[in-house]
Amino acid sequence: MNTCAHHWALDPAITYLNHGSFGAAPRKVLETQSDLRARMEAEAVKFFVEDYTDLMDAARRALADFVHCNWQDLAPIANATTAVATILDSLVDSGRIAPGDELLINDHEYPACQNNFRRAARRSGAKVVTAPIPFPCPDPQAANDAILEKVTAKTRLVLISHVTSPTGLVLNVAPLVAELESRGVHCLVDGAHAPGMVPTLNLNSLNASFYTANCHKWICSPKGSAFLHVRRDLQDELRPLALSNNAEKPNPDRSHFLTEFDYQGTSDQTAFMSIPSAISFMGALLPGGWPQLMQHNHDLCIAGRNLICNELGIEPPAPDSMIGSISTMILPPHDPHNPALRERLMRRKSAYHDAIQDHILRDNHIQVPFWGLAGKPERFVRISAQLYNSIEQYERLAKAVKAALETEKR
Repeated sequence: MNTCAHHWALDPAITYLNHGSFGAAPRKVLETQSDLRARMEAEAVKFFVEDYTDLMDAARRALADFVHCNWQDLAPIANATTAVATILDSLVDSGRIAPGDELLINDHEYPACQNNFRRAARRSGAKVVTAPIPFPCPDPQAANDAILEKVTAKTRLVLISHVTSPTGLVLNVAPLVAELESRGVHCLVDGAHAPGMVPTLNLNSLNASFYTANCHKWICSPKGSAFLHVRRDLQDELRPLALSNNAEKPNPDRSHFLTEFDYQGTSDQTAFMSIPSAISFMGALLPGGWPQLMQHNHDLCIAGRNLICNELGIEPPAPDSMIGSISTMILPPHDPHNPALRERLMRRKSAYHDAIQDHILRDNHIQVPFWGLAGKPERFVRISAQLYNSIEQYERLAKAVKAALETEKR
Protein backbone atom coordinates (compact mmCIF):
# COMPACT_ATOMS: atom_id res chain seq x y z
CA MET A 1 0.00 0.00 0.00
CA ASN A 2 1.43 3.38 -1.03
CA THR A 3 1.27 5.82 1.89
CA CYS A 4 2.31 8.89 -0.12
CA ALA A 5 -0.21 8.80 -2.97
CA HIS A 6 -2.77 10.88 -1.07
CA HIS A 7 -0.51 13.91 -1.36
CA TRP A 8 -1.28 14.08 -5.09
CA ALA A 9 -4.57 14.85 -6.84
CA LEU A 10 -4.15 12.07 -9.41
CA ASP A 11 -7.22 10.26 -10.70
CA PRO A 12 -7.55 7.18 -8.45
CA ALA A 13 -9.13 5.25 -11.33
CA ILE A 14 -5.88 5.50 -13.34
CA THR A 15 -2.56 3.84 -12.57
CA TYR A 16 -0.29 6.73 -13.44
CA LEU A 17 3.17 5.53 -14.49
CA ASN A 18 4.05 8.56 -16.62
CA HIS A 19 5.34 11.18 -14.22
CA GLY A 20 8.21 11.89 -16.60
CA SER A 21 6.09 13.45 -19.33
CA PHE A 22 4.48 16.35 -17.49
CA GLY A 23 5.18 15.85 -13.80
CA ALA A 24 2.55 16.08 -11.07
CA ALA A 25 2.43 18.69 -8.34
CA PRO A 26 1.36 17.67 -4.80
CA ARG A 27 -1.78 19.20 -3.35
CA LYS A 28 0.22 21.23 -0.83
CA VAL A 29 2.30 22.85 -3.55
CA LEU A 30 -0.80 23.65 -5.59
CA GLU A 31 -2.25 25.30 -2.48
CA THR A 32 0.82 27.53 -2.31
CA GLN A 33 0.32 28.53 -5.92
CA SER A 34 -3.38 29.14 -5.31
CA ASP A 35 -2.55 31.44 -2.39
CA LEU A 36 -0.10 33.37 -4.54
CA ARG A 37 -2.67 33.71 -7.31
CA ALA A 38 -5.25 34.99 -4.85
CA ARG A 39 -2.73 37.55 -3.62
CA MET A 40 -2.00 38.60 -7.21
CA GLU A 41 -5.67 38.97 -8.14
CA ALA A 42 -6.57 40.80 -4.91
CA GLU A 43 -4.20 43.69 -5.63
CA ALA A 44 -2.38 43.24 -8.92
CA VAL A 45 -0.59 46.59 -8.85
CA LYS A 46 0.93 45.94 -5.43
CA PHE A 47 1.79 42.37 -6.41
CA PHE A 48 3.64 43.30 -9.60
CA VAL A 49 5.15 46.62 -8.49
CA GLU A 50 6.04 45.97 -4.85
CA ASP A 51 6.13 42.20 -4.24
CA TYR A 52 7.06 40.62 -7.53
CA THR A 53 10.85 40.95 -7.49
CA ASP A 54 11.19 39.72 -3.90
CA LEU A 55 9.04 36.67 -4.64
CA MET A 56 11.04 35.85 -7.76
CA ASP A 57 14.33 36.24 -5.92
CA ALA A 58 13.16 34.05 -3.04
CA ALA A 59 12.32 31.29 -5.53
CA ARG A 60 15.62 31.81 -7.33
CA ARG A 61 17.63 31.57 -4.08
CA ALA A 62 15.91 28.33 -3.01
CA LEU A 63 16.45 26.85 -6.44
CA ALA A 64 20.10 27.92 -6.54
CA ASP A 65 20.74 26.14 -3.24
CA PHE A 66 19.14 23.01 -4.67
CA VAL A 67 21.11 22.92 -7.94
CA HIS A 68 24.29 24.44 -6.45
CA CYS A 69 24.91 27.70 -8.25
CA ASN A 70 24.82 31.46 -7.75
CA TRP A 71 21.21 32.64 -7.64
CA GLN A 72 22.04 35.63 -9.83
CA ASP A 73 22.88 33.30 -12.73
CA LEU A 74 19.36 31.82 -12.88
CA ALA A 75 16.57 33.11 -15.10
CA PRO A 76 12.95 31.96 -14.79
CA ILE A 77 11.49 30.47 -17.94
CA ALA A 78 8.33 28.58 -18.86
CA ASN A 79 10.02 25.30 -19.86
CA ALA A 80 13.26 23.85 -21.15
CA THR A 81 12.08 23.98 -24.76
CA THR A 82 11.57 27.74 -24.52
CA ALA A 83 15.02 28.07 -22.96
CA VAL A 84 16.63 26.23 -25.88
CA ALA A 85 14.82 28.47 -28.36
CA THR A 86 15.90 31.55 -26.40
CA ILE A 87 19.57 30.56 -26.39
CA LEU A 88 19.59 29.78 -30.10
CA ASP A 89 17.84 33.04 -30.96
CA SER A 90 20.42 35.08 -29.04
CA LEU A 91 23.41 33.19 -30.45
CA VAL A 92 22.17 33.72 -33.99
CA ASP A 93 21.49 37.41 -33.37
CA SER A 94 24.93 37.92 -31.80
CA GLY A 95 26.71 36.19 -34.67
CA ARG A 96 28.06 33.36 -32.53
CA ILE A 97 26.23 31.04 -34.92
CA ALA A 98 27.04 31.97 -38.51
CA PRO A 99 26.98 30.48 -42.03
CA GLY A 100 29.13 27.37 -42.29
CA ASP A 101 29.04 26.62 -38.54
CA GLU A 102 27.89 23.26 -37.22
CA LEU A 103 25.33 22.69 -34.47
CA LEU A 104 25.69 19.25 -32.93
CA ILE A 105 22.76 17.30 -31.52
CA ASN A 106 22.18 13.56 -31.11
CA ASP A 107 19.36 11.19 -31.97
CA HIS A 108 18.22 10.84 -28.34
CA GLU A 109 17.35 14.51 -27.96
CA TYR A 110 13.85 15.78 -27.30
CA PRO A 111 12.10 16.39 -30.66
CA ALA A 112 11.10 19.97 -29.84
CA CYS A 113 14.72 20.89 -29.13
CA GLN A 114 15.80 19.29 -32.39
CA ASN A 115 13.17 21.38 -34.18
CA ASN A 116 14.55 24.57 -32.68
CA PHE A 117 18.09 23.66 -33.71
CA ARG A 118 16.93 23.10 -37.28
CA ARG A 119 15.16 26.45 -37.30
CA ALA A 120 18.27 28.22 -35.99
CA ALA A 121 20.32 26.54 -38.72
CA ARG A 122 17.93 27.78 -41.40
CA ARG A 123 18.08 31.32 -40.01
CA SER A 124 21.84 31.44 -39.71
CA GLY A 125 23.09 29.30 -42.57
CA ALA A 126 24.60 26.83 -40.14
CA LYS A 127 24.30 23.06 -40.41
CA VAL A 128 22.79 20.61 -37.91
CA VAL A 129 24.87 17.49 -37.37
CA THR A 130 23.34 14.49 -35.57
CA ALA A 131 25.40 12.02 -33.56
CA PRO A 132 23.89 8.51 -33.31
CA ILE A 133 24.01 7.21 -29.73
CA PRO A 134 23.66 3.42 -29.47
CA PHE A 135 20.52 2.01 -27.89
CA PRO A 136 20.86 -0.39 -26.22
CA CYS A 137 23.73 1.57 -24.70
CA PRO A 138 26.44 -0.49 -22.96
CA ASP A 139 27.91 2.27 -20.78
CA PRO A 140 28.12 6.08 -20.40
CA GLN A 141 31.39 6.28 -22.31
CA ALA A 142 29.76 4.85 -25.43
CA ALA A 143 27.35 7.79 -25.48
CA ASN A 144 30.10 10.35 -24.90
CA ASP A 145 32.30 8.82 -27.58
CA ALA A 146 29.44 8.93 -30.08
CA ILE A 147 29.02 12.66 -29.49
CA LEU A 148 32.73 13.52 -29.52
CA GLU A 149 33.25 11.65 -32.78
CA LYS A 150 31.02 14.19 -34.54
CA VAL A 151 32.80 17.28 -33.22
CA THR A 152 34.79 19.19 -35.84
CA ALA A 153 36.59 22.52 -36.12
CA LYS A 154 33.26 23.98 -37.30
CA THR A 155 31.26 22.90 -34.23
CA ARG A 156 30.01 25.94 -32.33
CA LEU A 157 27.27 24.58 -30.06
CA VAL A 158 26.46 21.11 -28.74
CA LEU A 159 23.11 20.13 -27.25
CA ILE A 160 23.36 17.40 -24.61
CA SER A 161 20.50 15.99 -22.57
CA HIS A 162 21.49 15.30 -18.98
CA VAL A 163 18.73 12.67 -19.01
CA THR A 164 17.52 11.65 -22.45
CA SER A 165 13.75 11.97 -22.64
CA PRO A 166 12.89 9.20 -25.14
CA THR A 167 15.42 6.62 -23.89
CA GLY A 168 15.75 7.51 -20.21
CA LEU A 169 19.56 7.49 -20.13
CA VAL A 170 21.44 9.52 -17.53
CA LEU A 171 24.45 10.75 -19.48
CA ASN A 172 27.82 11.42 -17.89
CA VAL A 173 27.79 15.08 -18.87
CA ALA A 174 30.59 16.44 -16.66
CA PRO A 175 33.60 15.07 -18.59
CA LEU A 176 31.84 15.70 -21.89
CA VAL A 177 31.18 19.35 -21.04
CA ALA A 178 34.72 19.82 -19.75
CA GLU A 179 36.21 18.43 -22.97
CA LEU A 180 33.97 20.45 -25.27
CA GLU A 181 34.27 23.74 -23.41
CA SER A 182 38.07 23.32 -23.33
CA ARG A 183 37.93 23.20 -27.14
CA GLY A 184 35.95 26.45 -27.25
CA VAL A 185 32.67 24.71 -28.06
CA HIS A 186 29.63 26.03 -26.19
CA CYS A 187 27.60 23.37 -24.39
CA LEU A 188 23.86 23.65 -23.92
CA VAL A 189 22.78 21.01 -21.43
CA ASP A 190 19.09 20.16 -21.50
CA GLY A 191 18.52 19.02 -17.93
CA ALA A 192 14.74 18.82 -18.24
CA HIS A 193 14.60 15.73 -16.02
CA ALA A 194 17.71 16.22 -13.88
CA PRO A 195 16.74 18.36 -10.84
CA GLY A 196 15.15 16.02 -8.33
CA MET A 197 16.39 12.92 -10.19
CA VAL A 198 20.18 13.20 -10.52
CA PRO A 199 21.81 13.41 -7.07
CA THR A 200 25.12 14.74 -8.41
CA LEU A 201 23.69 17.81 -10.14
CA ASN A 202 25.98 20.76 -9.43
CA LEU A 203 25.86 23.64 -11.89
CA ASN A 204 28.90 25.42 -10.45
CA SER A 205 31.19 22.46 -10.96
CA LEU A 206 29.66 21.57 -14.34
CA ASN A 207 30.40 25.06 -15.69
CA ALA A 208 28.53 24.61 -18.97
CA SER A 209 27.81 27.66 -21.09
CA PHE A 210 24.08 27.06 -20.67
CA TYR A 211 21.98 24.72 -18.57
CA THR A 212 18.19 24.56 -18.55
CA ALA A 213 15.78 22.35 -16.66
CA ASN A 214 12.14 21.93 -15.77
CA CYS A 215 11.17 22.07 -12.11
CA HIS A 216 7.66 20.80 -12.77
CA LYS A 217 8.95 17.29 -13.43
CA TRP A 218 10.94 15.78 -10.53
CA ILE A 219 10.94 18.75 -8.14
CA CYS A 220 7.14 18.63 -8.54
CA SER A 221 6.47 22.35 -8.73
CA PRO A 222 3.47 23.53 -10.78
CA LYS A 223 3.68 23.30 -14.56
CA GLY A 224 5.38 26.16 -16.32
CA SER A 225 8.23 26.47 -13.82
CA ALA A 226 11.69 26.05 -15.31
CA PHE A 227 15.04 27.79 -15.19
CA LEU A 228 17.85 28.85 -17.47
CA HIS A 229 21.37 29.02 -16.03
CA VAL A 230 23.78 31.13 -18.06
CA ARG A 231 27.47 31.36 -17.32
CA ARG A 232 28.42 34.86 -16.26
CA ASP A 233 30.63 35.58 -19.27
CA LEU A 234 27.70 35.00 -21.66
CA GLN A 235 24.90 36.82 -19.86
CA ASP A 236 25.33 40.21 -21.51
CA GLU A 237 24.47 38.89 -24.97
CA LEU A 238 21.61 36.60 -23.97
CA ARG A 239 18.20 38.21 -24.38
CA PRO A 240 14.71 36.82 -23.75
CA LEU A 241 12.46 36.14 -26.72
CA ALA A 242 10.11 38.91 -25.57
CA LEU A 243 11.50 42.27 -24.44
CA SER A 244 9.41 44.16 -21.91
CA ASN A 245 9.36 47.82 -20.84
CA ASN A 246 12.39 47.11 -18.66
CA ALA A 247 14.58 46.18 -21.63
CA GLU A 248 15.71 49.80 -22.08
CA LYS A 249 15.74 50.71 -18.37
CA PRO A 250 18.98 49.49 -16.80
CA ASN A 251 18.81 49.11 -13.01
CA PRO A 252 22.13 50.03 -11.36
CA ASP A 253 21.33 47.71 -8.44
CA ARG A 254 20.54 44.67 -10.56
CA SER A 255 22.06 42.87 -13.53
CA HIS A 256 20.33 43.47 -16.82
CA PHE A 257 20.16 39.68 -17.24
CA LEU A 258 17.86 39.43 -14.21
CA THR A 259 15.88 42.53 -15.09
CA GLU A 260 15.05 41.37 -18.60
CA PHE A 261 14.27 37.74 -17.83
CA ASP A 262 12.23 38.36 -14.67
CA TYR A 263 9.61 40.42 -16.42
CA GLN A 264 8.69 39.82 -20.06
CA GLY A 265 5.25 41.38 -19.95
CA THR A 266 2.33 40.55 -17.72
CA SER A 267 2.15 36.83 -16.99
CA ASP A 268 1.39 34.45 -14.16
CA GLN A 269 4.73 33.53 -12.55
CA THR A 270 3.18 31.85 -9.50
CA ALA A 271 4.42 28.45 -10.72
CA PHE A 272 8.03 29.66 -10.48
CA MET A 273 7.30 31.37 -7.16
CA SER A 274 6.05 28.01 -5.82
CA ILE A 275 9.37 26.23 -6.38
CA PRO A 276 10.53 26.74 -2.76
CA SER A 277 7.32 25.10 -1.54
CA ALA A 278 7.92 22.09 -3.80
CA ILE A 279 11.54 21.70 -2.75
CA SER A 280 10.57 21.89 0.92
CA PHE A 281 7.51 19.65 0.73
CA MET A 282 9.06 16.90 -1.36
CA GLY A 283 12.22 16.97 0.74
CA ALA A 284 10.21 16.32 3.91
CA LEU A 285 8.28 13.26 2.68
CA LEU A 286 11.01 10.77 3.63
CA PRO A 287 13.27 10.85 6.72
CA GLY A 288 16.41 11.08 4.60
CA GLY A 289 15.15 14.06 2.61
CA TRP A 290 15.95 14.52 -1.05
CA PRO A 291 18.83 12.01 -1.15
CA GLN A 292 16.53 9.26 0.10
CA LEU A 293 13.74 10.36 -2.23
CA MET A 294 15.97 10.19 -5.31
CA GLN A 295 17.39 6.83 -4.23
CA HIS A 296 13.87 5.49 -3.60
CA ASN A 297 12.68 6.52 -7.05
CA HIS A 298 15.78 5.05 -8.69
CA ASP A 299 15.39 1.74 -6.85
CA LEU A 300 11.68 1.55 -7.68
CA CYS A 301 12.36 2.32 -11.35
CA ILE A 302 15.01 -0.42 -11.57
CA ALA A 303 12.73 -2.90 -9.84
CA GLY A 304 9.83 -2.05 -12.14
CA ARG A 305 12.02 -2.26 -15.23
CA ASN A 306 13.44 -5.64 -14.22
CA LEU A 307 10.00 -7.00 -13.47
CA ILE A 308 8.67 -5.96 -16.89
CA CYS A 309 11.76 -7.25 -18.71
CA ASN A 310 11.45 -10.62 -16.98
CA GLU A 311 7.75 -10.88 -17.79
CA LEU A 312 8.29 -10.04 -21.45
CA GLY A 313 11.55 -11.93 -21.91
CA ILE A 314 13.51 -8.85 -22.97
CA GLU A 315 16.84 -7.39 -21.84
CA PRO A 316 17.33 -4.02 -20.10
CA PRO A 317 18.87 -1.73 -22.75
CA ALA A 318 21.19 0.13 -20.35
CA PRO A 319 23.08 -0.54 -17.11
CA ASP A 320 21.56 0.48 -13.80
CA SER A 321 24.12 3.29 -13.49
CA MET A 322 22.56 5.05 -16.49
CA ILE A 323 19.04 4.98 -15.06
CA GLY A 324 17.50 7.60 -12.81
CA SER A 325 13.73 7.61 -12.26
CA ILE A 326 12.66 6.78 -15.83
CA SER A 327 13.50 3.75 -17.93
CA THR A 328 12.75 2.94 -21.55
CA MET A 329 12.52 -0.67 -22.71
CA ILE A 330 12.55 -2.08 -26.22
CA LEU A 331 9.49 -4.24 -26.78
CA PRO A 332 9.56 -7.41 -28.88
CA PRO A 333 9.33 -6.48 -32.59
CA HIS A 334 5.90 -6.27 -34.19
CA ASP A 335 4.43 -5.84 -37.66
CA PRO A 336 3.95 -2.07 -38.10
CA HIS A 337 1.66 -2.71 -41.07
CA ASN A 338 -0.69 -5.01 -39.17
CA PRO A 339 -4.12 -3.82 -40.45
CA ALA A 340 -5.88 -4.98 -37.30
CA LEU A 341 -3.72 -2.75 -35.10
CA ARG A 342 -4.12 0.26 -37.35
CA GLU A 343 -7.86 -0.27 -37.59
CA ARG A 344 -8.17 -0.52 -33.82
CA LEU A 345 -6.30 2.74 -33.31
CA MET A 346 -8.38 4.57 -35.92
CA ARG A 347 -11.64 3.13 -34.64
CA ARG A 348 -11.02 4.51 -31.18
CA LYS A 349 -9.84 7.86 -32.57
CA SER A 350 -6.84 7.65 -30.27
CA ALA A 351 -4.40 10.53 -29.78
CA TYR A 352 -1.61 8.13 -28.89
CA HIS A 353 1.30 7.03 -31.05
CA ASP A 354 0.77 3.31 -30.74
CA ALA A 355 -2.34 1.15 -30.57
CA ILE A 356 -1.02 -0.68 -27.52
CA GLN A 357 -1.04 2.52 -25.44
CA ASP A 358 -4.68 3.05 -26.31
CA HIS A 359 -5.39 -0.57 -25.39
CA ILE A 360 -3.53 -0.44 -22.05
CA LEU A 361 -5.21 2.81 -21.04
CA ARG A 362 -8.76 1.96 -22.07
CA ASP A 363 -8.80 -1.67 -20.97
CA ASN A 364 -6.36 -1.68 -18.04
CA HIS A 365 -6.57 1.95 -16.88
CA ILE A 366 -2.79 2.36 -16.92
CA GLN A 367 -1.22 5.57 -18.26
CA VAL A 368 2.24 4.88 -19.66
CA PRO A 369 3.81 5.97 -22.98
CA PHE A 370 4.41 3.61 -25.91
CA TRP A 371 5.78 4.64 -29.29
CA GLY A 372 7.33 3.19 -32.40
CA LEU A 373 9.44 4.20 -35.37
CA ALA A 374 7.50 4.86 -38.56
CA GLY A 375 7.34 1.76 -40.72
CA LYS A 376 9.77 -0.17 -38.50
CA PRO A 377 9.23 -3.09 -36.12
CA GLU A 378 10.90 -1.42 -33.12
CA ARG A 379 8.77 0.14 -30.45
CA PHE A 380 9.28 1.22 -26.89
CA VAL A 381 7.65 1.64 -23.49
CA ARG A 382 8.90 4.07 -20.82
CA ILE A 383 8.08 3.88 -17.13
CA SER A 384 8.53 6.52 -14.45
CA ALA A 385 8.87 6.12 -10.71
CA GLN A 386 7.66 8.68 -8.20
CA LEU A 387 6.67 8.34 -4.53
CA TYR A 388 3.03 7.81 -5.41
CA ASN A 389 3.91 4.67 -7.40
CA SER A 390 4.32 1.11 -6.10
CA ILE A 391 5.84 -2.14 -7.34
CA GLU A 392 2.35 -3.64 -7.62
CA GLN A 393 1.54 -1.11 -10.34
CA TYR A 394 4.45 -2.32 -12.47
CA GLU A 395 3.34 -5.90 -11.93
CA ARG A 396 -0.07 -5.00 -13.36
CA LEU A 397 1.57 -3.21 -16.27
CA ALA A 398 3.81 -6.18 -17.06
CA LYS A 399 0.87 -8.57 -17.18
CA ALA A 400 -1.23 -6.15 -19.23
CA VAL A 401 1.51 -5.60 -21.81
CA LYS A 402 2.21 -9.31 -22.10
CA ALA A 403 -1.48 -10.01 -22.68
CA ALA A 404 -1.73 -7.21 -25.25
CA LEU A 405 1.29 -8.48 -27.16
CA GLU A 406 -0.13 -11.98 -27.24
CA THR A 407 -3.45 -10.59 -28.54
CA GLU A 408 -1.61 -8.79 -31.34
CA LYS A 409 -0.14 -12.06 -32.58
CA ARG A 410 -3.56 -13.59 -33.12
